[in-house]
Amino acid sequence: MVNLRKGRMDIFITIAGIDAASGGPSRSVPSLAHHLGSMDGIDVRLLTCLRTSDARAVGNGKYSIYYYSFNGSQLGIFRAVRRMRKDLSCWVREHAGRAVIHDQGIWLLNNHAAIGVAKRTGIPLVVSPRGMLEPWAINHKAFKKKLAWLLYQRDDLACVDLFHATSQQEAENILELGLRKPVAIIPNGITMPLCREKTRSADGKKTILFLSRIHPKKGLLNLVSAWRQVKGPGWKIVVAGPDERGHKAEVVKAINAAGVQDSFELIGSVDDIVKWDWFFRADIFVLPTFSENFGIVVAEALACGVPVITTTGAPWQELQTHNCGWWIRIGVEPLAEALRSAIALTDEERCEMGKRGRKLVADRYSWTKIGRDMANVYAWVLGDGPKPDFIMKP
Repeated sequence: MVNLRKGRMDIFITIAGIDAASGGPSRSVPSLAHHLGSMDGIDVRLLTCLRTSDARAVGNGKYSIYYYSFNGSQLGIFRAVRRMRKDLSCWVREHAGRAVIHDQGIWLLNNHAAIGVAKRTGIPLVVSPRGMLEPWAINHKAFKKKLAWLLYQRDDLACVDLFHATSQQEAENILELGLRKPVAIIPNGITMPLCREKTRSADGKKTILFLSRIHPKKGLLNLVSAWRQVKGPGWKIVVAGPDERGHKAEVVKAINAAGVQDSFELIGSVDDIVKWDWFFRADIFVLPTFSENFGIVVAEALACGVPVITTTGAPWQELQTHNCGWWIRIGVEPLAEALRSAIALTDEERCEMGKRGRKLVADRYSWTKIGRDMANVYAWVLGDGPKPDFIMKP
């Protein structure tokens, strides 16, 4: 239970976008806002940008969403962020003493704006890097990020009161950058789907599912190379997710070059309803990623009773400790070995692994617990509660 000695808390969550193509935070952040807003004594506003012609404020009775529209141009983005910054400044001043700004991600204009508001107003600031301070992410387009770091990002992060990491691994990477601020370790939550019977493909093949953005970070080229070695008869790999920066063309080229066209099915983006259908069709889930701060699709697959293969680039050692999947080194050979092991199991053995994975998610990743933990973090930052035991201090 959150004990608010000084009355209500007003939480202002800022994020670049919450459309499905934006990745895991586009789902986890609104879910966090919903569960925080469901708690007594907490008022939540989520501020985000929207590529459309109209701005509007909406909500679901638990929290309010404020969209700041732009037309896709750099000038349009700048104007949308300026409107967001103006509203945020007014609102936090109205609620000074009980307001917290919780910014999601770094590097972007909206992040710089939210941190600027916190600097000017003295409002406590929590930042969730959302994987953007992981080693792979920093080294991706490294020159631009080094320049941004020198120009503004280092100074911005020096003003943070507390970082939020979704795993121990992410927390350690934050501290290794020399950011000498407390770090709260709170994973993303999962809304547990109802159990249902596993459905089979019309072609009779068993399914290995990849469901994420089609982006170089996700390791799809390694998956193609690994499957070229394995080529399990009676199996197919379904790739679901939005194409990002044209990487799909590279993946298709690799599939054709490897001669495994008959094994791969690329189905494009899927909405939430269809997403869960695919999870329940899958026999194995694979995410051969180079870097994840959490990897919400791993938790979603486990929640559906699907064994998971992922890499040490994602913080999912629990796959090993709970015997519900394979946590492997990054690379083609470890992935091929894990795929061979997974398809060699019987349906019953994979089902038992899936049951253990579902129990793991139900026990550790419920939104009720995570919302409560985050509320306790806000209370501590405001000086309105004790220090939670999941906060690391440098």
